Amino acid sequence: MKLIFVSNYFNHHQLPFCDALYELLEGDFCFLQTQPMEEERVKMGWQAEERPYVRYAAKNSCAHKSGVEKTPGSESNSNAVTDAEDFEKLLLTADVVIFGGCDDESYIQERLTAGKPIFRYNERLYKEGQWKAVSPRGLLQKYKDHTRYRKALVYFLCAGAYVPCDYHLIHAYPGKMLRFGYFPETRHYEAGQPFNHKEPGSILWAARMIDWKHPELVVKTAAYLKEHLEENTFHITMIGGGELEEETHRLAEELGVTDVITFPGFQGPEGVRAAMEKSEIYLVTSDRKEGWGAVVNEAMNSGCAVVADHMIGAAPWLIRQGENGRMYRDGEEQELFRTVERLLRDPGECRRLGENAQQTIAGEWNARTAAERLIELCRKMKFLPEMSEEREMPDAGQDVMQDITTPAPVIPQLWNDGPCSPAPVIPERSMYRRINSEQ
Repeated sequence: MKLIFVSNYFNHHQLPFCDALYELLEGDFCFLQTQPMEEERVKMGWQAEERPYVRYAAKNSCAHKSGVEKTPGSESNSNAVTDAEDFEKLLLTADVVIFGGCDDESYIQERLTAGKPIFRYNERLYKEGQWKAVSPRGLLQKYKDHTRYRKALVYFLCAGAYVPCDYHLIHAYPGKMLRFGYFPETRHYEAGQPFNHKEPGSILWAARMIDWKHPELVVKTAAYLKEHLEENTFHITMIGGGELEEETHRLAEELGVTDVITFPGFQGPEGVRAAMEKSEIYLVTSDRKEGWGAVVNEAMNSGCAVVADHMIGAAPWLIRQGENGRMYRDGEEQELFRTVERLLRDPGECRRLGENAQQTIAGEWNARTAAERLIELCRKMKFLPEMSEEREMPDAGQDVMQDITTPAPVIPQLWNDGPCSPAPVIPERSMYRRINSEQ
């Protein structure tokens, strides 16, 4: 097997990227799912349709006693893994392994010991705050999982602009971190679409109504707009539900904005995309706990002018301030309010941002580009054979944990931006200043 992607579960955000890998590698690819998807996410429509390349970690594996069961429907997949030996052989003999979204390091321990190429693929370490980096127990675990492999054939696909800074704090993966992210479906529209169907003054927010998604900011935005615009030339749709749903509804009543906000409840991925295509502005009010935020990709692809908190992982890489979207400083409510107000007062600017955003996703930040670049990079680094050649991998048993004298190959800089380009280490406190200086 040329390439294996190991993750906790296979969902609709991973589907386009994996489909592209499967096609480009002519079927020499598989996705290994290590656990069943949570019921809440299944209800939200996250579970992707079956694919021939998806395999499942068997329950009661002698090597990985994680209690993993096959995902409902996986019994129909003839390629499902049924024993630990098959699972371990795949992981050890593959040319390249992508490992992400799974906390059980035992899945790749043998491969790490054998010194074979691995691309870790994760969001940031310190979502709650980088102060956690000073925890002695936490640092010891980070050393075991990451820092000791700083010279090994272990590289990092960063799912978020703040990932490099977090790993830099623990001295891991120097010069080995790449821009990456999540790559939901990219739709290709005819000229003028979907802009011809967008409703004037339409604003959309879609997320779970939980604390770090900050639905209250959307309601407060509505109150500000209602006060400062001469007429109610806007309408906000808030899709989603969750533990703060009732509280959010009460706040809308208290602030007197129920006439300019619609709460349609939960909708599946298709319903959300349809709403994006009709909306001019898309709000992303999550805070630093939003490791990536695939809705940013989707909203930009749908031609929305995205207004996002600058601390979410996707924003600094996907949004170019004032060119294809707008970011507001985390915690600065008034900046959010005024940004949305300016867009509503200038529909032409709103459309310009949306058109540029659409091009950003269709032209670069998409699953096909990410897959093509990752494969090209692996071939340049001699991890994957060219289409017409075979190659030998390092001997199993080479211990990357002890006395490493030869550093891993340096990543060639093939691209300056987008997927697989070098991921810059930018301190949190400097990010917003950096964002605005690049206008």
